[in-house]
Amino acid sequence: MIFSRKRAAGRHALDERALNVPETAEDVPPTSVEPARGPYDVTEAPDGVQRLDLGSLQIPAVPEVEVRVQADQQGVVQQVVLVHGQSALQLGVFAAPRSEGIWDEVREEIRQSLLGDGAAAQEATGEYGTELHARVRTEDGPTDLRFVGIDGPRWMVRAVYQGAAATDPAAAGPLAVCLDGLVVDRGVEAKPVREPLPLRLPREAGEQATAADPEARQTDAASAPGNR
Repeated sequence: MIFSRKRAAGRHALDERALNVPETAEDVPPTSVEPARGPYDVTEAPDGVQRLDLGSLQIPAVPEVEVRVQADQQGVVQQVVLVHGQSALQLGVFAAPRSEGIWDEVREEIRQSLLGDGAAAQEATGEYGTELHARVRTEDGPTDLRFVGIDGPRWMVRAVYQGAAATDPAAAGPLAVCLDGLVVDRGVEAKPVREPLPLRLPREAGEQATAADPEARQTDAASAPGNR
Protein backbone atom coordinates (compact mmCIF):
# COMPACT_ATOMS: atom_id res chain seq x y z
CA MET A 1 0.00 0.00 0.00
CA ILE A 2 1.11 3.59 -0.61
CA PHE A 3 -0.26 6.81 0.78
CA SER A 4 0.12 10.61 0.99
CA ARG A 5 0.16 13.49 3.42
CA LYS A 6 -0.80 17.16 3.43
CA ARG A 7 0.34 20.09 5.47
CA ALA A 8 -1.66 21.32 8.41
CA ALA A 9 -0.87 24.90 7.48
CA GLY A 10 -1.69 24.54 3.81
CA ARG A 11 0.10 23.17 0.75
CA HIS A 12 2.18 26.28 0.13
CA ALA A 13 2.96 27.42 3.66
CA LEU A 14 5.65 30.10 3.56
CA ASP A 15 8.63 30.22 5.85
CA GLU A 16 8.85 32.90 8.54
CA ARG A 17 10.88 35.24 6.36
CA ALA A 18 7.98 35.48 3.89
CA LEU A 19 5.78 36.88 6.66
CA ASN A 20 7.89 40.01 7.19
CA VAL A 21 6.23 43.03 5.55
CA PRO A 22 8.75 45.33 3.82
CA GLU A 23 8.66 48.95 4.93
CA THR A 24 9.70 50.53 1.62
CA ALA A 25 9.21 49.82 -2.05
CA GLU A 26 12.94 49.00 -2.35
CA ASP A 27 12.49 46.19 0.15
CA VAL A 28 9.70 44.48 -1.77
CA PRO A 29 10.83 40.91 -2.70
CA PRO A 30 10.03 39.24 -6.03
CA THR A 31 6.37 38.24 -6.35
CA SER A 32 7.25 34.61 -7.14
CA VAL A 33 7.78 32.75 -3.85
CA GLU A 34 8.76 29.09 -3.80
CA PRO A 35 7.14 26.82 -1.20
CA ALA A 36 9.25 26.42 1.92
CA ARG A 37 9.67 22.71 1.06
CA GLY A 38 8.13 19.98 -1.05
CA PRO A 39 6.90 17.78 -2.35
CA TYR A 40 6.96 20.32 -5.16
CA ASP A 41 5.00 20.61 -8.34
CA VAL A 42 7.40 20.58 -11.28
CA THR A 43 6.50 24.22 -11.98
CA GLU A 44 7.87 25.36 -8.61
CA ALA A 45 10.72 22.94 -7.89
CA PRO A 46 14.10 24.45 -6.93
CA ASP A 47 16.88 24.31 -9.51
CA GLY A 48 20.30 22.79 -9.01
CA VAL A 49 19.14 19.59 -7.27
CA GLN A 50 20.27 16.17 -8.48
CA ARG A 51 17.23 13.93 -8.95
CA LEU A 52 16.34 10.49 -10.28
CA ASP A 53 13.71 11.00 -13.00
CA LEU A 54 10.98 8.34 -12.93
CA GLY A 55 8.52 10.30 -15.06
CA SER A 56 5.77 11.63 -12.82
CA LEU A 57 8.07 11.45 -9.80
CA GLN A 58 11.56 12.88 -9.47
CA ILE A 59 13.41 11.69 -6.38
CA PRO A 60 16.24 13.81 -4.94
CA ALA A 61 19.61 12.13 -4.51
CA VAL A 62 20.21 11.78 -0.77
CA PRO A 63 23.34 10.04 0.61
CA GLU A 64 22.81 6.51 1.98
CA VAL A 65 19.26 6.24 0.60
CA GLU A 66 18.77 3.27 -1.73
CA VAL A 67 16.06 3.61 -4.38
CA ARG A 68 14.42 0.30 -5.33
CA VAL A 69 12.21 0.27 -8.39
CA GLN A 70 10.16 -2.68 -9.62
CA ALA A 71 8.81 -2.56 -13.17
CA ASP A 72 6.97 -4.85 -15.58
CA GLN A 73 8.17 -6.19 -18.93
CA GLN A 74 7.30 -2.90 -20.64
CA GLY A 75 9.31 -0.85 -18.17
CA VAL A 76 6.22 0.52 -16.42
CA VAL A 77 7.08 1.03 -12.77
CA GLN A 78 4.84 -0.87 -10.35
CA GLN A 79 6.53 0.04 -7.08
CA VAL A 80 9.01 2.58 -5.73
CA VAL A 81 10.59 2.01 -2.31
CA LEU A 82 13.30 4.08 -0.64
CA VAL A 83 15.41 2.31 1.99
CA HIS A 84 17.65 3.69 4.70
CA GLY A 85 18.89 1.52 7.53
CA GLN A 86 15.97 -0.27 9.18
CA SER A 87 13.33 1.99 7.63
CA ALA A 88 11.61 2.12 4.24
CA LEU A 89 9.34 4.58 2.44
CA GLN A 90 7.03 3.44 -0.34
CA LEU A 91 5.87 6.12 -2.78
CA GLY A 92 3.06 6.59 -5.27
CA VAL A 93 1.40 9.53 -7.00
CA PHE A 94 -2.18 9.90 -8.24
CA ALA A 95 -4.36 12.32 -10.17
CA ALA A 96 -6.59 14.61 -8.12
CA PRO A 97 -9.25 17.21 -8.96
CA ARG A 98 -8.34 20.83 -9.57
CA SER A 99 -10.71 22.16 -6.90
CA GLU A 100 -9.80 20.18 -3.77
CA GLY A 101 -7.51 17.61 -2.19
CA ILE A 102 -8.51 13.99 -1.69
CA TRP A 103 -6.30 12.82 1.20
CA ASP A 104 -9.02 13.16 3.84
CA GLU A 105 -11.36 10.94 1.84
CA VAL A 106 -8.66 8.44 0.89
CA ARG A 107 -7.39 8.23 4.46
CA GLU A 108 -10.83 7.31 5.77
CA GLU A 109 -11.17 4.59 3.14
CA ILE A 110 -7.80 3.17 4.14
CA ARG A 111 -8.76 3.23 7.81
CA GLN A 112 -12.02 1.40 7.16
CA SER A 113 -10.22 -1.19 5.03
CA LEU A 114 -7.63 -1.80 7.73
CA LEU A 115 -10.26 -2.11 10.43
CA GLY A 116 -12.17 -4.56 8.23
CA ASP A 117 -9.05 -6.70 8.05
CA GLY A 118 -8.75 -6.68 11.83
CA ALA A 119 -5.81 -4.26 11.92
CA ALA A 120 -5.45 -1.59 14.58
CA ALA A 121 -5.58 1.85 12.94
CA GLN A 122 -5.76 5.36 14.38
CA GLU A 123 -5.27 8.91 13.20
CA ALA A 124 -2.57 11.18 14.56
CA THR A 125 -1.29 14.66 13.83
CA GLY A 126 2.00 14.65 11.96
CA GLU A 127 4.29 17.10 10.24
CA TYR A 128 2.02 17.39 7.21
CA GLY A 129 -1.32 17.17 8.98
CA THR A 130 -3.38 14.09 9.75
CA GLU A 131 -1.59 10.76 9.36
CA LEU A 132 -2.81 7.21 9.77
CA HIS A 133 -0.90 4.80 12.00
CA ALA A 134 -1.59 1.08 11.76
CA ARG A 135 -0.32 -2.30 12.89
CA VAL A 136 -0.95 -5.11 10.44
CA ARG A 137 -0.37 -8.85 10.53
CA THR A 138 2.16 -10.27 8.09
CA GLU A 139 3.93 -13.61 7.61
CA ASP A 140 6.82 -12.16 9.61
CA GLY A 141 4.58 -11.02 12.46
CA PRO A 142 3.01 -7.66 13.38
CA THR A 143 4.24 -4.74 11.27
CA ASP A 144 3.81 -1.04 11.99
CA LEU A 145 2.92 1.34 9.13
CA ARG A 146 2.62 5.13 9.04
CA PHE A 147 0.57 6.57 6.18
CA VAL A 148 1.25 10.17 5.20
CA GLY A 149 -0.65 12.12 2.54
CA ILE A 150 0.21 15.24 0.54
CA ASP A 151 -2.32 17.03 -1.66
CA GLY A 152 -0.77 19.08 -4.45
CA PRO A 153 -2.13 20.95 -7.48
CA ARG A 154 -4.12 18.23 -9.28
CA TRP A 155 -2.08 15.41 -7.73
CA MET A 156 -1.70 13.51 -4.50
CA VAL A 157 1.44 11.78 -3.26
CA ARG A 158 0.83 8.78 -1.06
CA ALA A 159 3.63 7.46 1.13
CA VAL A 160 3.89 4.79 3.78
CA TYR A 161 6.73 4.50 6.26
CA GLN A 162 7.76 1.07 7.48
CA GLY A 163 10.26 -0.06 10.07
CA ALA A 164 11.63 2.29 12.73
CA ALA A 165 10.27 5.39 10.92
CA ALA A 166 6.73 4.03 11.22
CA THR A 167 6.65 4.50 14.98
CA ASP A 168 9.26 7.22 15.42
CA PRO A 169 9.12 10.11 12.90
CA ALA A 170 12.55 11.25 14.08
CA ALA A 171 13.97 7.99 12.71
CA ALA A 172 12.83 8.86 9.18
CA GLY A 173 15.91 11.06 8.72
CA PRO A 174 17.11 10.93 5.08
CA LEU A 175 13.83 9.32 3.97
CA ALA A 176 11.94 12.40 5.16
CA VAL A 177 14.46 14.57 3.29
CA CYS A 178 13.63 12.62 0.11
CA LEU A 179 9.91 13.11 0.63
CA ASP A 180 10.33 16.83 1.33
CA GLY A 181 12.38 17.20 -1.85
CA LEU A 182 10.16 15.08 -4.10
CA VAL A 183 9.04 16.66 -7.39
CA VAL A 184 5.76 15.74 -9.15
CA ASP A 185 5.36 16.20 -12.90
CA ARG A 186 1.65 15.59 -13.42
CA GLY A 187 1.49 16.60 -17.06
CA VAL A 188 -1.33 18.64 -18.58
CA GLU A 189 -3.67 15.96 -19.91
CA ALA A 190 -6.97 15.20 -18.16
CA LYS A 191 -6.96 12.08 -15.98
CA PRO A 192 -9.59 10.32 -13.86
CA VAL A 193 -9.34 11.18 -10.17
CA ARG A 194 -7.12 8.68 -8.28
CA GLU A 195 -5.61 7.24 -11.43
CA PRO A 196 -1.93 6.48 -10.80
CA LEU A 197 0.29 8.89 -12.67
CA PRO A 198 2.67 7.06 -15.01
CA LEU A 199 6.09 6.08 -13.70
CA ARG A 200 8.90 4.65 -15.80
CA LEU A 201 12.41 3.38 -15.41
CA PRO A 202 15.20 5.75 -16.35
CA ARG A 203 16.31 4.76 -19.86
CA GLU A 204 19.76 3.65 -18.73
CA ALA A 205 18.37 1.51 -15.91
CA GLY A 206 15.86 -0.14 -18.24
CA GLU A 207 18.60 -1.03 -20.72
CA GLN A 208 20.74 -2.49 -17.95
CA ALA A 209 17.89 -4.61 -16.60
CA THR A 210 17.01 -5.95 -20.04
CA ALA A 211 20.61 -6.82 -20.84
CA ALA A 212 21.06 -8.60 -17.53
CA ASP A 213 17.80 -10.55 -17.57
CA PRO A 214 14.75 -9.74 -19.72
CA GLU A 215 12.51 -11.45 -17.15
CA ALA A 216 13.83 -9.55 -14.15
CA ARG A 217 12.65 -5.97 -14.22
CA GLN A 218 13.50 -5.10 -10.63
CA THR A 219 16.50 -2.78 -10.49
CA ASP A 220 18.41 -0.70 -8.00
CA ALA A 221 17.79 2.73 -9.47
CA ALA A 222 20.32 4.28 -7.13
CA SER A 223 22.97 3.40 -9.71
CA ALA A 224 21.22 5.34 -12.49
CA PRO A 225 22.54 8.74 -13.62
CA GLY A 226 21.11 11.58 -11.56
CA ASN A 227 21.26 9.59 -8.31
CA ARG A 228 25.02 9.16 -8.02
